[in-house]
Amino acid sequence: MKSLRKRFIPLLLVFALMLSFCVSASAYTDDEVKKALDDTAKCMYDIVKKPAPGSIGGEWVVLGLTRCGFDAPEKYYQDYYATVEAYVAARKGVLHKKKYTEYSRMIIGLSAIGKDARDVGGYNLLTPLADYDKTIWQGINGPIWALIALDSMNYPMPTNPEAETQATRQMYIDCILSRQLPDGGWSLTGGTKYATAGDSISDPDITGMALQALAKYQDQPAVAKASQEALECMSKRQDKDGGFDSWGTTNSESCVQMIVALCELGIPLDDERFVKNGKTMVDNLLTFYIPGKGFMHTKDSGSMNQMATEQAFYGLTDIYRVTSGMPSLYRMSDAKTIADSDEAVVIEQIGLPGKHDDVKTPGVVDDTKTFPDIAGHANQTAIEALASRDIINGMGGGSFVPDKTMTRAEFATIVVKALGLEFLAFEEGQKPFTDVPENEWYYFYVHAASSYGIVNGVGDGKFNPKGTITRQDAAVMVARAAKLCGMDTEFDESTSRDIIAQFSDYVQSDKYARPALAFCYNENILDQSELDIRPKESILRCEIAQMLYNMLGKAKLL
Repeated sequence: MKSLRKRFIPLLLVFALMLSFCVSASAYTDDEVKKALDDTAKCMYDIVKKPAPGSIGGEWVVLGLTRCGFDAPEKYYQDYYATVEAYVAARKGVLHKKKYTEYSRMIIGLSAIGKDARDVGGYNLLTPLADYDKTIWQGINGPIWALIALDSMNYPMPTNPEAETQATRQMYIDCILSRQLPDGGWSLTGGTKYATAGDSISDPDITGMALQALAKYQDQPAVAKASQEALECMSKRQDKDGGFDSWGTTNSESCVQMIVALCELGIPLDDERFVKNGKTMVDNLLTFYIPGKGFMHTKDSGSMNQMATEQAFYGLTDIYRVTSGMPSLYRMSDAKTIADSDEAVVIEQIGLPGKHDDVKTPGVVDDTKTFPDIAGHANQTAIEALASRDIINGMGGGSFVPDKTMTRAEFATIVVKALGLEFLAFEEGQKPFTDVPENEWYYFYVHAASSYGIVNGVGDGKFNPKGTITRQDAAVMVARAAKLCGMDTEFDESTSRDIIAQFSDYVQSDKYARPALAFCYNENILDQSELDIRPKESILRCEIAQMLYNMLGKAKLL
């Protein structure tokens, strides 16, 4: 009897294992995805009432709404197209002198509503993508999104007579392949002379986007081989919960880009390579979902993030489309066709006349955002205004902690967010700060602030990201940000002294900071009613919020 029991138990285990393999590894259901998609579509439609050119509140929302079949009035898209036409005409067809992903993103948005990007207000938006050197200047994002945009409606490669090197699709494919890392994936600057030690490790976001761009070229052996290597690399990178970390942080966007990659490649989302502990990437993405609000960037944030929500939105759209037997997100042969509108659209002037084209303060994403520890606080209005735009966040546990100091990295981050700036590739001769590694969450924010001239290092190629920021250095950085917003920040030594001499401790400020301090006091960005400057003291979170709020208001960006 004992021997029978010993034999019977292993047989039961084998049978149980066989049953477990017969059960789907996916915990999510199609109904759950559709419910989250419909809810997020409504959130996006309610938040982005007037989509306009931009990486937030623009093309990605239009892409998601049209491709998921959301029942928006045709006028919604007509107004978007009219706004795009006016925007392109106002810039005489030049969307950006360096960031050619601006063209690619707009082409994708236009393709989604069935509009021909070769004639927008009399301008061919594809022509810039025929300039190989300028398109790849931005880094690997350039060729990736150029291919996705060109292939969205199978546009022929245009001719650019002004280009030093006329681009072809194959050149962009080869460029992406040339930057593949030894581990099989891709990173932002990996494979270039600007690469740092951290760039040798593949990034899920960039790898996912590279796979999306290469999806239509799997008939090329080199592309197929590179794609399989990248998939194996990402399979190893996927964590036990089915998600991915990027720059040291587990986030929803990284998961989205790999989901879209599999959808574009025609690989099932429950492919065994991408199931960990019975959890797929879709299961992981849904853990970031907040019903009725959207998606979080990271789970510890506890709040909706618009950029994360827009990416999750088109990710869910892609899942829905491929599981429903429709062409995937970027295969737009079935794109919605929007009729032309006879109504003229006038673009409202936002900001000052001298504002940098890249400055775009985020819109309100949650007008109920507040924190219990700022009730009745002198800076409550400023804190809530920035928090509602996801410019500044709490410190965990639902609190803001207004009297806590802020690090240099944190300050650079909120300034970049406040101006809606994006990371630019390093110029010739530029080098990243040696103490700002790519796997840190603040990497892109610090280098974005540096590339726009908002921050400088502390010497020897370092930034000192974890050092607390002083009141005078905060004034310097805010003044530089204000200059990008079109404000006159130039004060000579005599004028600066006259303005800040009212404060008894102005002599304690460093000479380099005095013009910035004078500007901030002159524009009431800093409160002139205070008795002292206290230039070397660490500035508080509540004071930083007030400074940025005041500056954005003066710059007519709120």
